[in-house]
Amino acid sequence: MNTTATTKPTAVKPAFDRQGERSDADRLQAAMGSFVAEYGRTAALHLESCVHCGLCADACHFHVATGDPKYTPVHRLQPFKRAYQREASPFAPLIRALGLVKAPTVQDLEQWQELIYDSCTMCGRCTLVCPMGIDIAELVKEARHGMFKAGLVPERLALMDRAARQWGSPATPAEDLPDILAEVSAAHGVPIPCDLPRADILVTAAPAELGDHTKALAAAARILQRVGVSWTMHQGGFDASNIGFNNGDLELQEQLTRKLVDTAVQIGAKTILLPECGHAYGAARWEAAKWYGQALPVRIIHMTEFLDEQLAAGTIRVKPIGQTATFHDPCQIVRRGGLEAAARRVLKALGFDLIELRDSGVRGFCCGGGGGVVSNQRATPLRHQVFAMKREQVEATGAQRFVTSCGQCRITLEQGARHAKWDRQTESLLELVADNLVDAA
Repeated sequence: MNTTATTKPTAVKPAFDRQGERSDADRLQAAMGSFVAEYGRTAALHLESCVHCGLCADACHFHVATGDPKYTPVHRLQPFKRAYQREASPFAPLIRALGLVKAPTVQDLEQWQELIYDSCTMCGRCTLVCPMGIDIAELVKEARHGMFKAGLVPERLALMDRAARQWGSPATPAEDLPDILAEVSAAHGVPIPCDLPRADILVTAAPAELGDHTKALAAAARILQRVGVSWTMHQGGFDASNIGFNNGDLELQEQLTRKLVDTAVQIGAKTILLPECGHAYGAARWEAAKWYGQALPVRIIHMTEFLDEQLAAGTIRVKPIGQTATFHDPCQIVRRGGLEAAARRVLKALGFDLIELRDSGVRGFCCGGGGGVVSNQRATPLRHQVFAMKREQVEATGAQRFVTSCGQCRITLEQGARHAKWDRQTESLLELVADNLVDAA
């Protein structure tokens, strides 16, 4: 009996996308030009310092989850490093003349796309363990600048980039914001001011808070109402997620950041309050000043900082929940942003008996969806493998509740739970505070 299949094999979709109708030579020139522009003193020192110890491999959630050596973090830098060696290193002329390092090709960049967009969240855990102090996550972010200029970004991320350029958000046009806020206000029974001409605090959102996670937006409104400060959301600058930061689109990153800061200045706000979003924190809190060349005229803080400060000042009080909980530390907020203690003080105020994950705090493993990976659909199978690691760690604690302080982490973990048919809910730290507010004494 002949058991040979007669159907044609299914075509395998390439693990890369292209934007625009450009020649390979043009794409390569754009990428290389960007790479060379990134080679300052710090980048050069980092690229020269690797001793190939392999410690970064065991730090990477993608490598640990799959065991595949191609996911070793420093391997992600190879085209970037080859460009450096040929164009900007101390021996670049000699290296080119003798052909000691092969020049990157556009085919190299296409295959590289998977390594720096699909399987890197720029979480910084590799950076933390590197004995030479190499900031691999930062170098990957700089490499993405060249990939974006070459038009070699995952198409789903490129689509979000185009929407954000047109609308100011990948989720919704700015002109729809008043209607969205009115609907959220009516659904949750809390006023949400929009486009006030003057306010002390400009409140911003992440895309999910304008769609599936509107309770988070209502929770922020409820807390701000209790604090008693003047605040508003504003069409001029409302989405803090900054897809340009993730994609490597520096022009869009600056545009979206300026929308927030300039709008705050316009309405006289002294503070910009960021949502529960990790990359919003990286883009706005730590990189905003470089677009202005001086200290910013406003204070930019994450929602976790705000909750911690208000609880400490006594402007809000919460009733203790009195259960055990474990906490997922968002990479950009905790490891890259330094808010490890703040989140735990809020959890303590909520009366939780905290049972830490095996890897927690600055050493916590990423959710697997940061850096735009959660929006990159072709990375879904890999993301689910990472989720299995997180699930195992959560279950090992035996904790009754599972909490995080990043909306993108929450989305990633929820998607993983649905795929694995896991019945644990991932809860928002912000929403827990709002749900357990008590009247002032």
